[in-house]
Amino acid sequence: MSNVTKITVIEDNEAVKDGLALIIGSQQRFHVVNTYTNCIDALKNLKKDAPDLVLIDLELPGMHGIEGIKRILRERPHTTILVISVHEDGKLVFEALCAGASGYLTKDTDHIRLLNAIDEVLSGGAPMSSKIASLVVKSFQRNLNTPLSDRETDVLTLLSRGKTYHSIADELFISVETVKTHIRNIYQKLHVTNKTEALKKAVKDKLI
Repeated sequence: MSNVTKITVIEDNEAVKDGLALIIGSQQRFHVVNTYTNCIDALKNLKKDAPDLVLIDLELPGMHGIEGIKRILRERPHTTILVISVHEDGKLVFEALCAGASGYLTKDTDHIRLLNAIDEVLSGGAPMSSKIASLVVKSFQRNLNTPLSDRETDVLTLLSRGKTYHSIADELFISVETVKTHIRNIYQKLHVTNKTEALKKAVKDKLI
């Protein structure tokens, strides 16, 4: 059993839970050590079960899945967590990933994709359903409707990295006076009066 991956399933819908256990257990390389309908019971048996991978839902009775992810990783930092949820809400997805989940699948994932995702996450990948992946990509994309010119965006980006006016001027091969002009224009276009406000707005509106 040394090369067999031990897996725990936490899912409050009995039919879904048993279905997942059946699909996963059909593969010789996986062993479902236990299934639970809530995080509290799973955490009680975490040491005994010693799973390599935990498949977890988010909306669970008693303790939310995101809190469950944090607690599991606190006790067993090397456990891999794969979320399987109906939720495609951006905030929940990011909370789950920030809590330490390595992948995020939606419940309409077919069994072949599920098994592939388990293999992927165990080899260090970050499997995600296509809708989830596009949410993540969008969050990292710069806002294309920016009021700033390319050069103003460059100046603001360097400013956000703590660069001085002189080092910005050197890096962009422009004079310090030109840097100051760009910064005045940035403040005007973003309707702010200082660097802190400008950077706050730039991050909020994904301008840099």
